[in-house]
Amino acid sequence: MKVLVGLSGGVDSAVAAYLLKQAGEDVTCCFMRNWDSALNNDTLGNDTLGNDICPQEADYNDAKAVAKKLGLKLLRSDYIEEYWNSVFQNFIEEYEKGRTPNPDILCNKYIKFDHFLRFAEDNGFDKIATGHYFKSVLCEDGYHYFKAHDLSKDQSYFLSQVDRNALDMSVFPLGDIDKSEVRKIAHELDLSIADKKDSTGICFIGERNFREFLKNYIPMKKGKIIDIDTLEVIGEHEGVYYYTIGQRKGFGVGGNRGPYYCVGKDVKKNELYLTSVENEEYLYSDSALISDINWIRKVDEGDIQCKFRYRQQDNDVHISIFENGDAFLTYPQGIKAVTPGQQAVFYKDGELLGGGVIENTYTDGKDLNKWLMERVNGR
Repeated sequence: MKVLVGLSGGVDSAVAAYLLKQAGEDVTCCFMRNWDSALNNDTLGNDTLGNDICPQEADYNDAKAVAKKLGLKLLRSDYIEEYWNSVFQNFIEEYEKGRTPNPDILCNKYIKFDHFLRFAEDNGFDKIATGHYFKSVLCEDGYHYFKAHDLSKDQSYFLSQVDRNALDMSVFPLGDIDKSEVRKIAHELDLSIADKKDSTGICFIGERNFREFLKNYIPMKKGKIIDIDTLEVIGEHEGVYYYTIGQRKGFGVGGNRGPYYCVGKDVKKNELYLTSVENEEYLYSDSALISDINWIRKVDEGDIQCKFRYRQQDNDVHISIFENGDAFLTYPQGIKAVTPGQQAVFYKDGELLGGGVIENTYTDGKDLNKWLMERVNGR
C-alpha cells in the first residue's frame, strides 16, 4: 500500500512514518505549508540546532532531517490560500461575533483531510497517514473510530468534523501506543526531534502572544467590565474579544467579591460580564442546541456522551435530532461553561460519533444569553 504521511517536523508524525515503514508499507512523506510567515508578522523561533529561523521553516528543516534519517522521500505542498480562506477567515469572523472558535478542528476538516488527501490521491497514493492519537477499527460494516489508547493524548475531539470518507482513506499508526513509547522509539532511532516539545499553539500559526497576534486582524479597544450580580462597573478590559466564557483569570480586577468568572460579553457595547466565584451557577446549563453536525456514525435519539471542551471528561447527555439536522442535548446534572461557538463532540462508549457547533445554552428552559442581556440592559 502506498501511503503519504503528513510529516510536521514533530516527534509523533516521525514515529508514525517509521512504524508504517516497519510494517512494510510503501511510505513517502510530505510537509504541509499552510501559513505564510513572511506576510503574517511571525517572530523568529529556533530549529533543533538552536539557529534563529521562522517557526514553520524550522519545522520543515526538522522534517527533512527526519525523512533523511528514515531513508524516506519528502515532498512539500502549500495550502496557504486554502488555509486562509477555509480556516483563518472563519476564525477571525467568529471572534468578531464574540464567539470562541477552534481552528484546529477546521484545519483538520479542510486542509489535512481534504486538500492534502486530494493531493495524495492525485499523486497515486492509496492512503494518507498522520501522527494523530486516534484509533480506527475495521468491522464487518466498515471502519469504526475510537479514542486512542493513550487517553491523555487522544485527539478524537479535533477530528470530529472530518468527513467519514476521508477518515476511511486515512491511517493512524499511533492509535494503540503511548506517548512515552513514541519518545522511546524516537530516541532509539536517534532522531534529532526526539525531545522536541509538543506544539500547543493554534494549528499552523504556532506559539506566540495570542493577544498581540489578534491585534493584527481585529482592532481592539478598552471597555467596561461589569459584575453581573451587582451590575456595577468593576474594571476595564483590554478588548472584549480576548475573553472566553468560563475564564477565571486575566481580568485585572480584584476586590472582596473576587475571584471572578467570565459569564458573557457584548461585542456591540464592548462590555465584559463577570460573576463572583460564589455565584458560578450562572455558568451552568442543562441543555444546548447544536448545529452544523458532522456525523461519522449517526444516532437519531438516545443516551450518549459528549465533550464540550478538549480537556474535559465525557459528560452523559441525551440527544434528540430535529428535522433540520440540528441536535438538542439535555443534561439535567448541569455542566459548567458550555460555550457558544465551540464544539460539542459526541461519543458512545469511546467511539467517536461526530460533532457540531454549540449555538446556544439553556437552564430550566431559559435562554442563558438572552437572560444575561435582559439583566444587563435593565440595569
